[in-house]
Amino acid sequence: MNNFKTVILLAAISGLLIAVGGAVGGSGGVIIFGFIALAMNLGSYWKSADIVLRSSKAVEIEKKDDPHLFNLIEEVSSLANMPMPRVYIMDTPQPNAFATGRNPKHAAVAVTTGIQQMLSARELRAVLGHELAHVSNRDILISSIVASIASAISMISWMALWFGGRRNAMASIVVALMAPLAAGIIQSAISRSREFEADHDGANFVNDPLALASALEKIEMGVNRSPREVSKATAHLYIANPFGGLSRGFFSTHPSTEERVRRLRSMM
Repeated sequence: MNNFKTVILLAAISGLLIAVGGAVGGSGGVIIFGFIALAMNLGSYWKSADIVLRSSKAVEIEKKDDPHLFNLIEEVSSLANMPMPRVYIMDTPQPNAFATGRNPKHAAVAVTTGIQQMLSARELRAVLGHELAHVSNRDILISSIVASIASAISMISWMALWFGGRRNAMASIVVALMAPLAAGIIQSAISRSREFEADHDGANFVNDPLALASALEKIEMGVNRSPREVSKATAHLYIANPFGGLSRGFFSTHPSTEERVRRLRSMM
């Protein structure tokens, strides 16, 4: 169901691009701005892991630095039938984690010192399953495609606002304001859908949905106690919103913890 929802949302944001581009610049406008946005995001997709890890101040470690963590990741990687990813640590009390990489062969997993202190080994194992599910499901590719389309819509809308002409001034203003807003709502909805899918698949990898449910509840409490400033462009990658606060509204990149926990417990 989550994959089906993602396909529908991708079709919706693609249709929005065609509609906005066609209204402003015809089919040529769609093609031109689509290629510009694709070129802008292609580099970030190819180097996504390095960009995210650097901006998150994550430090790569070796097995001798943390044998327990490495053993857990090796176990979960084997269960997920994936190569061993690179392992990173973020020195912060906030309990959080993320995975990145364009495919399983170029993956990296980063966890905070806070999440290692807060969670039991069983719960941390389930969190790692969630993160590796993101890589297995190619969620970085999906988010890059969506970002490219949203960028193209924003550029076309900007052009409509400044070069739409006086005759179509009101229409240009409507397009400039509403199109990026609609694209942002769809983009956030896709992100929430991918979180549900990673919860489901990650829990299946480790065969322990209750451990992930328990971990999510602890993580939410810990994040709210220790909010962390990160780049807004990377916040959706974390297992919980690093800014703290409840995940609500059309523009939330994460589903509510209550709903995630409910779905995980229903898997039993």
